[in-house]
Amino acid sequence: MKQRNSPSAALPQDAYGQERMENVRLSGWCNPKPAARYNLVVVGGGPAGLVAARAAASMGAKVALVERALLGGVCLNVGCIPSKAIIRTSRLYAEMRNAERYGAQVPGDIRVDFAAVMQRMRRIRARVSRVDSVQRLSAAGVDVFLGEAHFTGTDALSVDGTKLRFRKAVVATGARPDTPSIPGLVEAGYLTNENVFDLTELPRRLLVIGGGPLGCELAQAFCRFGARTTIVQDLPLFLPKEERDAAQLLSDGFARDGIEVRLNTEAARVRMEGGQKLVDLISADYQSTVAVDAILTGTGRLPNVERLNLKVAGVDCDAATGIRIDDFLQTSNPRIYAAGDACLEHKFTHTADASARIAVHNALSLGRRRLSVLTVPWCTYTDPEIAHVGLYVREARDQDIPVRTFTVPMHDVDRAIADGEEVGFVKIHVKERTDRILGATIVARHAGEMINEITLAIVARIGLRTLARVIHAYPTQADAIKKAADAYVGLPARPTIRSLLRRWAAW
Repeated sequence: MKQRNSPSAALPQDAYGQERMENVRLSGWCNPKPAARYNLVVVGGGPAGLVAARAAASMGAKVALVERALLGGVCLNVGCIPSKAIIRTSRLYAEMRNAERYGAQVPGDIRVDFAAVMQRMRRIRARVSRVDSVQRLSAAGVDVFLGEAHFTGTDALSVDGTKLRFRKAVVATGARPDTPSIPGLVEAGYLTNENVFDLTELPRRLLVIGGGPLGCELAQAFCRFGARTTIVQDLPLFLPKEERDAAQLLSDGFARDGIEVRLNTEAARVRMEGGQKLVDLISADYQSTVAVDAILTGTGRLPNVERLNLKVAGVDCDAATGIRIDDFLQTSNPRIYAAGDACLEHKFTHTADASARIAVHNALSLGRRRLSVLTVPWCTYTDPEIAHVGLYVREARDQDIPVRTFTVPMHDVDRAIADGEEVGFVKIHVKERTDRILGATIVARHAGEMINEITLAIVARIGLRTLARVIHAYPTQADAIKKAADAYVGLPARPTIRSLLRRWAAW
C-alpha cells in the first residue's frame, strides 16, 4: 500500500480520475490573454473562489480566477464529496451486519470490496466535478488562469509571469492539513484527507490521530469496512466544541462499532520495525505501543497564505489564523477582500460560499454586508450525526443570557423507533421567558438535514411558539422538533394568564 504526503491529484488514474482531471485541470489549457484591468481577480478555485467568480461575472464584472492546483478545491477533490461517498457505503455495510434488528436475515457472506467502494467514490467525484469545470467557468464569462499567483503590488499579481491588474481582488486560497509534530511520523509515512482517497486497498490496522470531525468520520467508515481501527484523542472526549452528551453518544457509537478508543492519550513517537509502523502512546497513567499499517492524521487545518507574497500587497496575515479581515471581509488593503478557509474560523464549505457572496457584494457594489450576522449550522457526519446551530448554553451564560432548554430524545419519536434509529436527541435552547431560539444541537441519524429547520427559524426570527403551529408530515424524524416546540407551548401559564382563565371559567 503506497502512502504519499502530497495532495491527491491523479491516483489512481482510471476513467473517472481522467474525467475529473479534465474538468478541474484541463490538459492543454492555454491561459487567456489578460484584460488591461479586471474588476475582480479571484485567487483560489475552491468553493469560495468559484462562488465569488460566478457571482461577479453574473453582475457583469470583468473577472479572472487563478487556481494553482485543482478547481473545486478541498471539498470536491479531497473533502466533502469523496468522504460522504464512502461514508454512505460504510453505513450500508453496518446495516447489513445488523439486519436482524430490522427483521431481516444477515447476508451469509458479507465481503467488503474496498476497491469497488473507492471506484464508486471516484465516479461520484467525477460527476460532481462537471459543475466546476474549466469549460463551464469560461462559458460563464470568467477568465481562468491555471498557475500559481503571487502579488506584485497593491493592485496587481503575477500568474507564472503573466501580470493581472485589478480594481478589487478576493483571496480564497483555502487551507491544508496541519501535520502534527510527532517524531518519526514523516519518515514512516502517513495519510491525511489529501491522500487517503487515493487508497485502493483497505489498511488492515489503522490508527487515527485526532478526534475532530475528519478523524471521527473516517475512523468510523474505515472500521465499518473492516479495518481494525484505533482512534487517539488527547482530550477527554471527541469533538471538544460540541455539548458533552452529544460527544458521549458518539463515543458510545464508536464502541458499538468496535473502534478502540484512547482518550486523554497522545501519540508520542512513530518508528518502523519489521516493515510495520509502531506508535508509542502516552496517557497520564500508562504507556503502550500499537502496531499499525497506516496512520491517518486529522488534527486541524492551516490557511494557505504563505506563498502569496501578501506583504507586498499590504495584506496582514498570520500563518496560523490566516488573513486578517474586518466584519465586511475587507483586508488591511481596501482593494483586497478574503473569503473561505484562508480567513475564517469555521472552515466549512457552506461558510466559504456565504462569505464569498458577502465579499463580492461589498467589493463590487460598495455594500456593507457583515460576516457577524451569519447564522452558521454545521454537522459531523458520523453515525449518529451531530449537528449544531447558534449558541451553546455555555456561550449564552457567558453573555449573561438566561436559557431554558427543551430536549426530546429520539426514542420518543415514532419514525425513529420504526427506523431503528433511536439514538440521539433534539435539544433547543430559548431565551428564558421568551420563545426566541438561541441555538440547537441535534444528534440523530439525519441530524444534518434536520438542523436546517432550526437554522431557518433563527434567521427568520421564528420563535418556538410559531414552530409549534407548523404541521410536520407524520411520521418523520423531524417530528422531534415539533415535539420540542409543543413542550414549550405546554409550559405552565404565567400567573396573570392563569388568573384570567379562572375568571373566564367562573363567568
